[in-house]
Amino acid sequence: MKVNCPTCKKDVEWTPENKYRPFCSERCKLIDLGEWASEGHAIPGRPADEILMSEDWEASQQEPKH
Repeated sequence: MKVNCPTCKKDVEWTPENKYRPFCSERCKLIDLGEWASEGHAIPGRPADEILMSEDWEASQQEPKH
């Protein structure tokens, strides 16, 4: 099976031998990691720390579970 490298879009064999999958190389893997670290990539929604520190979350944890 072939997939596209998320960084450079090159075709990549999806095999156990490809230690960088889904990336084509360590370089593309590190470029992607750098994007996450610099917040170039982000998952939409409220930040987890904002949710965990909110009064709504604290109240939901104190409600009895059935």
